[in-house]
Amino acid sequence: MIVNSAPSLDHSALDDNNQSVKLSEFAGKVVYVDFWASWCAPCLKSFPWMQSMQRKYADQGLEIIAINLDEDSGSAKQFLSQFDVDFKVLFNSSGDIAAQFGLVGMPSSYLFNRDGVLVSSHVGFFNEELAQLEQAILTQLAIEPVKEPKND
Repeated sequence: MIVNSAPSLDHSALDDNNQSVKLSEFAGKVVYVDFWASWCAPCLKSFPWMQSMQRKYADQGLEIIAINLDEDSGSAKQFLSQFDVDFKVLFNSSGDIAAQFGLVGMPSSYLFNRDGVLVSSHVGFFNEELAQLEQAILTQLAIEPVKEPKND
C-alpha cells in the first residue's frame, strides 16, 4: 500500500545501551522499520524473516530497524534472547514514534527508499505475503538515490 501522508525517519529511539539513535543516520540506505512488542505472537515469526533479509541484502544497502514498544525493557530483552539478530533493535517505550507513524497493529513495517521517502507500509506478518515484501525491498535496492545537482 502506498502511503500519502508519510511518516519519516526524523525520529530517535534508544539502543540497548540507552544511547539515542537517529533513524535519519541511515539515509542513503533502504530502511525497513518494524514496530514490535514481546507479547505480539506474529512478531515472534517476523524476527527470523527480518534476520534472513538483513543477511541477504545488507551488502546491497538494506538496513532493518526493529523498534520495540514494550513499557518494560526486561520483557523485550527476554524476547530478544530467543534470536541471534544482526539488525538494529531500538526501544521506544513511550510509543511516541509509533503514534507519529499512525501505528494500527503489530507488527507494522514501513519501507523507506534511499532518499528517506516512505514507499510502502504493511500491518501484520503473513507467510503468503513474504515474497511480496521481499520484492518491495529488492525494488528499492535496485534504485539509486536521487542526487542533488551541484552548483559549481
